[in-house]
Amino acid sequence: MASDAANDPGLTPTPAADAAIQAADGANAQLGTHTEAPGGHEPKGPFPPFDPTFFVPQLFWLAITFGVLYILMARRIVPHIRAILEDREGRIVNDLHQADLLKKETDQVIAAYEADLANARRAAGALAEERRAAAAAELAAKRAEVEAGLAKRLAEAEEHIRGIKAKALAEVDAIATDAAEAVISHLVPLNVDRAEVARAVSAAGAAPAAAE
Repeated sequence: MASDAANDPGLTPTPAADAAIQAADGANAQLGTHTEAPGGHEPKGPFPPFDPTFFVPQLFWLAITFGVLYILMARRIVPHIRAILEDREGRIVNDLHQADLLKKETDQVIAAYEADLANARRAAGALAEERRAAAAAELAAKRAEVEAGLAKRLAEAEEHIRGIKAKALAEVDAIATDAAEAVISHLVPLNVDRAEVARAVSAAGAAPAAAE
């Protein structure tokens, strides 16, 4: 390269060589190339995003990117999110409505159950009172029947006792008459009329009874 020859200390520059070097440098400048800086490093410019030369392209692509993202958000993402939110809101409202209906149905069932329970209690109380009255009437009837039977049996027993007593008294009179007749026959050797002895015994037995 012409510039390398100019920088090499071992070469002796001549006017012709200087002219050639200058011509080569001019050609390189026209072709857009640049020579290396002393020390072998290329000169560094500012960071491209901060280079004012690139502000206009950056703003252009920023506007295009923002527009694409805005259109994508407005036509795809936002409607999808809105649909999801509306669907969830509709489900929540529907669930609340169903819960309200179930609560009302539950309240109605509970009210009907309480009414049926109250009616059953009243019916059970009335039935128990009816059964109690029927049992009391039946018990009174059986008691009256038993008392009537006992009174009848008592009357029959008293009648039987009176018959036995009368029979016993009759037998006692006969025994007393026989005894009196035997005693009289033993004491007095005479024929005694049995009828008279019986009347005497009866009169003797009737006297204490009249005194009582």
